[in-house]
Amino acid sequence: MKKLLGITGLLLAVFVVTTLLAQQADGSNSFLTAYNLQNLLQRVGMFGILSIAAAFVIVTGGIDLSIGAVVCTAGCMLPWLLKDCALPPWLALPLVLLLCAGIGLWHGILIVGLRLQPFVVTLCGLLLYRGLMRWFTNDQTMGLGSDVEGLRWLANGRIPITASFGFPVSALILLVVAVLAAVFFQRTVWGRHLFALGRNEEAARFSGVATGRLTILAYVVCSLLAGLAGCLFVLYVNSAGASSFGNFYELYAIAGAVLGGVALRGGEGTILGVVLGSSLMQVLAMAIVIVGSGNQLEFAIVGAVILLGAAADEGVRRLLRRRR
Repeated sequence: MKKLLGITGLLLAVFVVTTLLAQQADGSNSFLTAYNLQNLLQRVGMFGILSIAAAFVIVTGGIDLSIGAVVCTAGCMLPWLLKDCALPPWLALPLVLLLCAGIGLWHGILIVGLRLQPFVVTLCGLLLYRGLMRWFTNDQTMGLGSDVEGLRWLANGRIPITASFGFPVSALILLVVAVLAAVFFQRTVWGRHLFALGRNEEAARFSGVATGRLTILAYVVCSLLAGLAGCLFVLYVNSAGASSFGNFYELYAIAGAVLGGVALRGGEGTILGVVLGSSLMQVLAMAIVIVGSGNQLEFAIVGAVILLGAAADEGVRRLLRRRR
């Protein structure tokens, strides 16, 4: 609870400071516009799903560095299935999600079956999937065109709240994913076993927990959600280039999860904290652009967040060890 209060207070503080710094001499505010707030919620929706994806593997004590490459895979395959293969959206979208879930299954099998380190498996996946997509698309941009407006509503649609403001559908999708993930973590045996696996894998195994199956499940869910976010991203921008689409998105995902209280050592975290952490990352990114002179510091802030999160995690671990 203290972590949730802390991240909520930090989010509010950054939001207020950004609002004050964006105040113009004529009384207008370049931050508190309907367009900016809708765009902010839209980005929170998509990046929030990625942070929840990362949380599933981090709570087990693992890591997934291939999230950005999976986003790239989904972003390239969806236009290909829709345009080149002329598949209907109701078939193309599930096929892309199934492919991404298969990637997670492959990761889980390598980690559990061959006892390979998650860092090595997913780092190789980062290189492998992006390289395959560059070869598959011949480094050409995969565009959706204007024939899938109904499907693009998932990423660009808005539910009217007022005459000038609409709640983005992508943020609504995040809320659905967050509720389902929270119920899974807090209300199911498998969710509690995931946390037990992250705290002490050997003790969990001796207690009868199916650690191998749960590890595979975590990586499947992670890649599945990354694929869902990848579909939303390509629907949002209407095109994807394999050389750059989804670059560094795994860092945003990990940073949002860590900032939201998911311990890098595993076994600790909440979905609400992850959503708040991802929201804070996006508010910071928008604040840099609006208040500063560009987005040059964005990657520096992401790196600083991950470093501070790792340092705080290690500090908490040492404090608990001393108390014991």
